[in-house]
Amino acid sequence: MENIEKLRNFMKSSFSTEEDEGEYELSDQQKKLPQPPLQKPYDENDKTIDLPEVTDKIFVRSNILDIINQRESHRKFTDDNLSLEELSFLLWCTQGVKKVTANNYATLRTVPSGGARHPFETYLVINHIKGIKNGLYRYLPLSHKLLLILEDSSLSSQLSDIACEQTFVGDSAVTFIWSCIPYRGEWRYLDAAHKVMLLDAGHVCQNLYLACQAIDCGTCAVGAYDQKLIDKFLGLDGENEFVVYVAPVGKVSK
Repeated sequence: MENIEKLRNFMKSSFSTEEDEGEYELSDQQKKLPQPPLQKPYDENDKTIDLPEVTDKIFVRSNILDIINQRESHRKFTDDNLSLEELSFLLWCTQGVKKVTANNYATLRTVPSGGARHPFETYLVINHIKGIKNGLYRYLPLSHKLLLILEDSSLSSQLSDIACEQTFVGDSAVTFIWSCIPYRGEWRYLDAAHKVMLLDAGHVCQNLYLACQAIDCGTCAVGAYDQKLIDKFLGLDGENEFVVYVAPVGKVSK
């Protein structure tokens, strides 16, 4: 019960309107320390793939009432490919950058984030995307590109095992894996950042659900996976960056 009480307190707000008369810890932002990068750095010599411009030409439905009403989780997908245009749309809807503010302080994106910190990186296990080789990729939101990490056709079966034998996680056209770089939030909010960052993850995944409905795709939010194995799968250290959410996407039977 003690652990449950701690977790319940974690769910509560850490902010207060009362002035603290005692000493309080300054955030790194208040200390004027450099902010973390808006996007995880990568080697400019690595292979990248330009994503098509996002348009509404791929929409099957666009009525927001219909999209919200038909939103549901899908665990069965067809073997049909997604087009690169469809993948581009899903990525833009979940982490797309609309504007970079002055002095590269923040990004304004298609989803909300506390303090515009946007602590997530989007990794993709690609199985059925037309014109793209199967493998592991990372989305580069600042340039709207894909970064190739590894070409490998066996990743989907590995991912199903990592996701506690949930086979549908690997039996998808593409599986979205969101990692969190917590210092992006901590830099501004210290220990008040962590609840906010998890709330942000929900905003991202709900946008994926709604975007999928617009193009006759389906998804299912997944929180059950082996933390150590999935971090290792992506090459993450599990401390400064770790996985917080998974969502397979594929075409669904009409």
